Amino acid sequence: MLTHVVTFVLADPADRFEARDRLEALPPHIEALRSLTTGLDVLGDPGAAHLVLITTHDDVAGLRAYQQHPEHAEFAAWLAPLLAAKTVVDFES
Repeated sequence: MLTHVVTFVLADPADRFEARDRLEALPPHIEALRSLTTGLDVLGDPGAAHLVLITTHDDVAGLRAYQQHPEHAEFAAWLAPLLAAKTVVDFES
């Protein structure tokens, strides 16, 4: 199992709600997703990301299939101009 964790810092934190909703709409369209969880920061501490995405995949090939899927590409294109920063960690379990 491969777990993919992404944190997003948005230029306008108000965009986190739409970003979350768009991410949560992806699973029915992308077979390579085993699970998808999102979370919004509730404390607003300095330096905190606004949104986290956690997905699981069978393996690296599954993650790549997710990343290259047209639905994901559409989301990424929408999000790119709204991002101030992001971090990614991928780990096996």
